[in-house]
Amino acid sequence: MPEQLIHPTPRGLYCSAGDFHIDPWRPVARAVVTHAHADHARSGSSIYYAHHDSVPLLLRRLGRHNLIRGVAYGQPFRMGRSWVSLHPAGHILGSAQVRVEADETVWVASGDYKRDQDPTCADFEVVPCDTFITEATFALPIYRWQPVAEVAGDIHAWWQANAQAGQPSVLFCYALGKAQRVLAELLRFTDRTAYLHGAMVPLVAAYRDAGIAMLPTLPVSAAERGHRFAEDLILAPPSAAGSTWMRRFRRHASGFASGWMRIRGNRRRRGYDRGFVVSDHADWPGLLRTIRETGARRVLATHGRTDVLIRYLNEVEGITAEPLHTLYDGETDD
Repeated sequence: MPEQLIHPTPRGLYCSAGDFHIDPWRPVARAVVTHAHADHARSGSSIYYAHHDSVPLLLRRLGRHNLIRGVAYGQPFRMGRSWVSLHPAGHILGSAQVRVEADETVWVASGDYKRDQDPTCADFEVVPCDTFITEATFALPIYRWQPVAEVAGDIHAWWQANAQAGQPSVLFCYALGKAQRVLAELLRFTDRTAYLHGAMVPLVAAYRDAGIAMLPTLPVSAAERGHRFAEDLILAPPSAAGSTWMRRFRRHASGFASGWMRIRGNRRRRGYDRGFVVSDHADWPGLLRTIRETGARRVLATHGRTDVLIRYLNEVEGITAEPLHTLYDGETDD
């Protein structure tokens, strides 16, 4: 049994048995990509393997000239001496865990994942394995998520209160995954049209093409001349905050939807009126539950609070855990 079926290299996580990389950060011959977020999908590789639903998002992210092979969940394919299959990660549309089997051992590289139900993507699937590579983005006991339906109710109530006061409601959130999830969850409360920053328009369209039900939307640029947006919800990426684009929303109220809003000081430091805790990553209980359910004898933790998670697994759970250093060891968008 190989000691390291998957190991870090200067180009990314590498599987020598299959001669491929997982989410490489530099160009490689063969890349298996867990999902279409920019910190996991980089251009320049010769061929990419990803879930079918990721393909349109990856083509937009990487460029139409890239060769991307779509694979169904649970469909094994041969890579060198290994068998590889993709399994739902529950992170965003098309997100996948990568299961690798070689020399009578099974490793799973989970990518980013969450355990909460999400109407915009397939639910996380527990994949039994010997070694589990897990993220640790929110690996602190303080991070515990309330049901997103409740948070969506809070967002809707905030929007309605602002509308009664004649204030536009500008909700900042990540353009891929978070915006679509918010739009889908708000369908529980309304079917009113929301407005989108231009960066979100093609990504929301890609989700609609995949059959995801969301609030009706229009680009901000499509609003009639002189439209005041006084009763409207506007979704925008965090990069739009403080930009000249914001000048059209006079006396607006601002909110931010992110797991980082679980800590109140983050909202104050970032200058938002409201923070809504909506995360596309597993919380502390979700991380521990997932690790236990995989039955893995060894856990490799990457990006986030790996120190806390590793110590807890070794000292409390009795699971051998070690850090796995990658390019994504810092704070990620959420």
